Amino acid sequence: MDIRIDPVDIAVDADQVSGTLLAPATALPGVLFVHGWGGSQEHDLGRARIAAGLGCVCLTFDLRGHERTSAQWETVSRAQNLADLVAAYDWLAARPEVDPDAIAVVGISYGGYLAALLTALRPVRWLALRSPALYKDEGWELAKRRLHEDPDLPAFRRRRVDWQDNRALRACHGFTGDVLLVEAEHDQTVPHTVGENYAAAFARARSLTKRRIAGADHAFSGKPEQKAYTEVLVGWLTEMVRGARERAAGERVEERKRARRAGTG
Repeated sequence: MDIRIDPVDIAVDADQVSGTLLAPATALPGVLFVHGWGGSQEHDLGRARIAAGLGCVCLTFDLRGHERTSAQWETVSRAQNLADLVAAYDWLAARPEVDPDAIAVVGISYGGYLAALLTALRPVRWLALRSPALYKDEGWELAKRRLHEDPDLPAFRRRRVDWQDNRALRACHGFTGDVLLVEAEHDQTVPHTVGENYAAAFARARSLTKRRIAGADHAFSGKPEQKAYTEVLVGWLTEMVRGARERAAGERVEERKRARRAGTG
């Protein structure tokens, strides 16, 4: 994220006074939303609209196996859905109005799992995960629906899993950006242990913000819980984007001061 800083001369009477103009660069932060299994981009449009109001370029999309491609529901694999996410990321990052060094990814449940994997493949500055799912590494090419046929999956999600032993957690351990991790109080699909495993994996993150939404189930069925999550997410995004802009402005001001002291500005 960059900030323009330009010297200006301002006419006043017959003289001119000197000034310095600071303005955001033309490239804006990007925010990529990833829905959960059985969801759709419709679930993210409201929050994307708010994020756009913060000065971000937002993209929502439907994973294969959903909406127009629902015929693939029984056959689509994690590998294919991760390819969907990579393609969406690349499309957003290539937009001329997007700063490729300032991209946030917001994932829900299965989308959070995919978002964690994405960080090992593409640069992500900010990562927001709501009730991120966790799956065994085995059966990577199997249809995603078949993963739930594993009778050990519920027990697996209640066990401690070290970051070295899971692909998604390894990606999280390598992530050095800022993280928001949101948990639902009454989540029966992604239990508290999964969130603990993710949190422990983010040992190298620049910052880790954890929130538990009271009264929420996995789907955030209630309106109050949806509103609470939206407020947490938007507040965090605002803090991240504003902080990055302020740091960029401060760095440019310090550069200008050093140049003036050196007699070159």
